[in-house]
Amino acid sequence: MSKYMLVIRPTDTAFEQPGETDFDTIIATIGAYNQELIRAGVLLAAEGLDPAESVVVDFTEEAPIVSDGPYGETKELFSGFYILDVSSREEAVEWARRMPYSRHTRVEIRRVTRIDELPQDNEWVRKEHAWREATGQL
Repeated sequence: MSKYMLVIRPTDTAFEQPGETDFDTIIATIGAYNQELIRAGVLLAAEGLDPAESVVVDFTEEAPIVSDGPYGETKELFSGFYILDVSSREEAVEWARRMPYSRHTRVEIRRVTRIDELPQDNEWVRKEHAWREATGQL
C-alpha cells in the first residue's frame, strides 16, 4: 500500500461560475463520497482549506517575507486535499475520478514519500523513523 495525496485545484472558471447547488446538498454529496472512501478502508485524511485564513512565508528573498492571502493566481491555489492509502497510482486515479463537484477543477495526485525511502544512514532520518515508530505511524 502507498499513500497518495489528492490536491484539489479549482480553475478560474470554477470561481467565475459558482454552482447553483445549495450548501447542504454539497455537504451530503461529499459526505457520501467520503463514506465510500471510509468503507473501502483507504481514507487517511480529508480536509478543506479556508482561503480567508491563509498566510504565505516566501523564501525567495534574502529574508523570509510573510504576507496574508489571497496568495496567488487561481492556478496556484488549492481548496482541499485527501490522503488515501491505496494499492497503486491507478487506484488513486480511480478514486479521484469519482470525486463529486469536480467540474472546472483539477485534482493533482502525488505519491507521499515513505520514510524508508530516504537514506537510512542519516541521523535525522533515523530520529524521524524512531518518532514514527513510537507514535504508531509505522
